[in-house]
Amino acid sequence: MKIHIIGGSGSGKTYLADKLSKEYGITHYDLDELQWDNKADSYGVKRNAEERQEILEDILENEQWIIEGVYYKWCKQCFADADKIYLLQVPRRVYIYRIVKRFLKRKLGLEKGKKETIRSLIHLIKWADIYEKNDMIEIKKILERYKDKVMII
Repeated sequence: MKIHIIGGSGSGKTYLADKLSKEYGITHYDLDELQWDNKADSYGVKRNAEERQEILEDILENEQWIIEGVYYKWCKQCFADADKIYLLQVPRRVYIYRIVKRFLKRKLGLEKGKKETIRSLIHLIKWADIYEKNDMIEIKKILERYKDKVMII
């Protein structure tokens, strides 16, 4: 089984991916790990595009996978290869609550995470709003060709 989960920040992608991974014994890959250099000294440093593509191609070669993330422009092969695509959409109040909750858990050391700041939190909320208004339209257009394997939640 190859599953791709896409949705905005705070939509529940990681939660769903973790549940499916445990239930079916399939490795879960977070596209943020491909996009961002989490070993960098500061928050928000992108990984080299060629390196990111190499890692993605290695993942796609596996017989089974669960891939989740907000990205779609460089993930078209993921959609083509997936057996099932879950598109997650939640109301604004829900994703903002989840983004802030995650931020606080990370700051308190209750959850592993990136080196976020209040400034990056505000930026993420603004970004999430734009993603839901603009990117989601483009994502739905891309996924139209895969409508037989897309489930919108």
